[in-house]
Amino acid sequence: MSARVRLWVFLVGAAGFAVLFAVACFGLPAFGTVHHPYGVRAVHASLSHHTANVIASVNFDLRAFDTLGEETILFSAVLGTVVLLRQARDEHRKDPEPAVVHPRVRRFALLMLPLALLVGLYVIAHGQVSPGGGFQGGVVAATALHLLYIAADYRALERVRPLTLYEIGEAAGEVAYVITGLAAVLAGSAFLANVLPFGTFATLSSGGTVPVLNAAVGLEVVSGVVVLLARFLDQAVEIEEPDDGSPRGAGNSGDDEDNGDDEDDERERA
Repeated sequence: MSARVRLWVFLVGAAGFAVLFAVACFGLPAFGTVHHPYGVRAVHASLSHHTANVIASVNFDLRAFDTLGEETILFSAVLGTVVLLRQARDEHRKDPEPAVVHPRVRRFALLMLPLALLVGLYVIAHGQVSPGGGFQGGVVAATALHLLYIAADYRALERVRPLTLYEIGEAAGEVAYVITGLAAVLAGSAFLANVLPFGTFATLSSGGTVPVLNAAVGLEVVSGVVVLLARFLDQAVEIEEPDDGSPRGAGNSGDDEDNGDDEDDERERA
């Protein structure tokens, strides 16, 4: 496709989007009005399903299918990173050197690690009750584990970070979300519909399927972020290129070029 054709395709798509966007804007409530139909409906739906956190109700109840897309994006990003940053054939691993950490930094990081981990798990568990949820709490819990890298060294982090289990956990979080949606279909409702009992308002068991989907997202985010950071840290700390210093993927063509350069040097000396 030529640049001219790509430009016309973009202009047609941009014009269609502009028309639809303008129509949608004219359909919005007037500026400064006290009538907010979407907000009122979201709050009403949240309260009717005994979900105290309206944002969690929108993410895991009203727009649960959209959240599945967001979760799949994270899953695909981690999977792509694992494939791209895997150890190549011409690479080797070295044992990371012991880190020298200031005692004050070590004590503070070791003190904050369990606290940060507890906060992350708390945010995940109370996602349907208070601000937070699986995405936010998952990032907090995953990064909390890496305080051990700051407090000690990379080898200490590896001992509490079995990547195989975290890779399984990431896949399990994605699968659990889909299975919850299929269970709603088997119950005679729509995919990802809220079919579980709503429970008592403002408790951990309230919200029907909201806490279930929230926990699935939390499991995937925790596991996915740990695996993601592990691959980058492996490249920075352990994985090295070949000892001969040749670039990755260098083959006979590079050797032929070197031989040719050597022959040229010999002719110049002669």
